[in-house]
Amino acid sequence: MAWRRNRTRSPRSTNTAARSRPSFRPASARRNEASKAIGAAKARRDEETAAALMAEVAAIKERMPEVEGQEAALGTELTTALSTLPNLPLADVPQGADEDDNIVEKTVGDPTAFGFEVREHDAIGPAIGLDFETGVKLSGARFTLVRGGAAKLHRALGQFMLDTLTGIHGYEEVVPPVLVRGEALYGTGQLPKFAEDLFRTTGDHWLIPTAEVSLTNIVAGEILAERELPLRFTALTMCFRSEAGAAGRDTRGFIRQHQFEKAEMVSITTPDQSDAEHERMTQAAEDILNRLALPFRRMKLCTGDMGFSAARTYDLEVWLPGQQRYREISSCSTCTDFQCAPHERTLPAGGEKATRFVHTLNGSGLAVGRTLVAVLENYQQADGSVVVPDALRRYVGQDVLTPAG
Repeated sequence: MAWRRNRTRSPRSTNTAARSRPSFRPASARRNEASKAIGAAKARRDEETAAALMAEVAAIKERMPEVEGQEAALGTELTTALSTLPNLPLADVPQGADEDDNIVEKTVGDPTAFGFEVREHDAIGPAIGLDFETGVKLSGARFTLVRGGAAKLHRALGQFMLDTLTGIHGYEEVVPPVLVRGEALYGTGQLPKFAEDLFRTTGDHWLIPTAEVSLTNIVAGEILAERELPLRFTALTMCFRSEAGAAGRDTRGFIRQHQFEKAEMVSITTPDQSDAEHERMTQAAEDILNRLALPFRRMKLCTGDMGFSAARTYDLEVWLPGQQRYREISSCSTCTDFQCAPHERTLPAGGEKATRFVHTLNGSGLAVGRTLVAVLENYQQADGSVVVPDALRRYVGQDVLTPAG
């Protein structure tokens, strides 16, 4: 699907084991054992054994720099290899090779009937304020300057999404950093496999491709009391993607940009509540589409079309009358405990000392630019104006966006 980032899966993988750093028995351990054995041999007057052990310790000491270097290199090589293995799909995920094998779970709303020839958003947008030419002049391909009525609609959509997610669905609003260290991207599965899809600074920071990275890492390395869960976070942030694997796809218009805004949802919960939380999150995203009266359908992705960290994904696809097809506008995924090892765990209630990994979930609620595209196409009028959806009018301050000039 044109809006989905590059997704690559292998037929089989491990779960938390794939994200855990392997352990090695260093040469120093054998040196310490032998050193203790020397004392024991001397105590029993076994000088021959003591001499042999002393020679072994001396040889180990001499070879230690070389052996430790080999161990470190092997550890790095193994960790890198394990880090490229995707999450294991849940049992209810349909088997399949690509998007053609995804399953339509439900369709909501009927495509709008127009009494005139409908246009795509890149034909409607320039008169409303999508300035593709200036965006390219400033920054190159896949950048757009948004101005006038389109900028007002864009702002309104982001505010509406945050208000809905916080006020109705109980998510805590967060303003996170959009520059993060590599460890944060490693923890959520973007590194090392998808490094080419990211933007990196000259220092030790990366621009986030989604607020999932920042929000999920809020609890990285912590042990959480189960009574604290679920934690539900949302953030409206800029996101940055190089679209390295998207050459020639959606090069026109506002669909696939290097820089875009997105309202993201992240939940941290217990394994027994994970499935219910996944459904709850997906319904929150659906609620935004329902309030905007945009026709959409829910897709259950097959094994070959899911993202790297996902164990199950529901895509929401909005109807675009200009293209006469459904296009992805949100992905809601449960990652089970894949993003946690060896980080966050829960401490059960009742004073039990045993811990278990939490489950993490993430979803778009929604991508602002893509929602703007859907509004332009579904609410377009024959004269080139665009009706503002009822849910947005108090944010926009007008009922219709009219063409400039």
